[in-house]
Amino acid sequence: MSQGPTPIRLYTKGIVLGYKRGQRKQRPHTSLVKLEGVRDKREAGFYLGKRLAYVYRAHKLNKGKGDRKPSKYRVIWGRVTRPHGNSGVVRAKFSTNLPPKTFGATVRVMLYPSRI
Repeated sequence: MSQGPTPIRLYTKGIVLGYKRGQRKQRPHTSLVKLEGVRDKREAGFYLGKRLAYVYRAHKLNKGKGDRKPSKYRVIWGRVTRPHGNSGVVRAKFSTNLPPKTFGATVRVMLYPSRI
C-alpha cells in the first residue's frame, strides 16, 4: 500500500534556552536559542538573519482575517541576530518578548531569507 510522497519540512528546530543575561540581570528583549545540528560558531553563521517562529496554542479562538478561519494556534515571529559563544547557540529577537514558559520549548527556524 503506497502512501503518497513524504512531506518535506521547510524548517529546522531549535530550543529556547532563556534570556540573554549577565551575572545578576536578565535581558528579556533577546533570547538564546540552541539550533539542532549546529555545533560551533562557524556553522551558526549560516542561520544569521533567518526567521524564527514560536508556535503555541491559546485558549480562545482568534478572529480569522480575510479568508482565514479562526484558529487557536498563534505565532510569535523573531529573527536570528548573532551567535552567542562558541557552541552553536544564537541570539534572537522576537516581535514581542518570549514569555518564560517558553524556556525549553521548540521553535521553528525557517530557512529563509537566503543569503547564498
